[in-house]
Amino acid sequence: MKRKANQQKSQHKWRRKLFAAVLLGFGFASLMLMQTQYSRVVKLASLHYRSAPKPKIAFLFIARNRLPLDIVWHAFLQGEEDRFSIFVHSRPGFVLNKATTRSVYFLNRQVNDSVQVDWGEATMIEAERILLKHALEEPFNERFVFLSDSCLPLYNFSYTYDYIMSTATSFVDSFADTKQGRYNPKMGPIIPVHNWRKGSQWVVLSRKHAEVVVKDNTVFPIFQLHCKRRSLPEFWRDHPLPVDASKEHNCIPDEHYVQTLLAQEGLEEEITRRSLTHSSWDLSSSKDRQRRGWHPVTYKFSDATPMLIKSIKDIDNIHYETENRREWCSSKGKPSRCFLFARKFTRPAALRLLNDSALGASRDNL
Repeated sequence: MKRKANQQKSQHKWRRKLFAAVLLGFGFASLMLMQTQYSRVVKLASLHYRSAPKPKIAFLFIARNRLPLDIVWHAFLQGEEDRFSIFVHSRPGFVLNKATTRSVYFLNRQVNDSVQVDWGEATMIEAERILLKHALEEPFNERFVFLSDSCLPLYNFSYTYDYIMSTATSFVDSFADTKQGRYNPKMGPIIPVHNWRKGSQWVVLSRKHAEVVVKDNTVFPIFQLHCKRRSLPEFWRDHPLPVDASKEHNCIPDEHYVQTLLAQEGLEEEITRRSLTHSSWDLSSSKDRQRRGWHPVTYKFSDATPMLIKSIKDIDNIHYETENRREWCSSKGKPSRCFLFARKFTRPAALRLLNDSALGASRDNL
């Protein structure tokens, strides 16, 4: 009996060990399976992150014909193909091909429904609306940067991208226009004078604000009718003589349209009220008093020095005289430089800066 009891006890012990071994093996197998599944999930997530389209900046160029600074922009854009798109508005019929641009990024990037643009006319804001319409067709375009054919970038792409994408606001130079008498009373009551704004046309818009501009069918028609630049003597032979030129409202549509539209729509709380593009306005170059300040300084080869670029980069605030307001520039809640782009540069000036490596340097952090 005692021997039989010992045998049964030994069998029970063996069974317990076997059960423990099976349980341990099952636990180990489960652990290995979980680790394999986890590794697979992490790998898939990593692949998805790498393959998921990134938010893009749409660079919208308004040009007469070709883009004289295309090589500078090529150097700026190279290697960042998944984070930008390009659209160019040139004169009707102009094509960006291998004969008209040296950069692959601009090949065939002209819009096919461009209009003839005249300075100081509503055709300029029509061109802006056309560019936005095309850029909005690409769903991953999140910011929309207007640039002229004489603009160049001051920093490298990563710095520029992070600066623009670090805030949900648009960058729109906008202030109350109380001095120059550009508001035409015929715009009221659709556009009341308290919504009348002025600023630079070189804006950076969020997708929401870009859609507001494209969908606008109220403010734009009023601008076409009543926002016109003052007649100049050289044009009087082609147009009826003004009764009194001094009483004409000298309204430049592209300096008022976006700013006034956003004010009209109650969206000014959603903008950073400054431009990211630097222009230096020459108030004394013209002998004609009426023309002074109409156009910014054009930088030529002799002007293009590292010191010039440094002086632009060092600007950290902008003063708005009509509002007695000083806009201190910031990014991500910290003080920052104000400008990412600058104009107007000739092709020799821009190439000199590129060859001297005066462009593209940036601080590590915004």
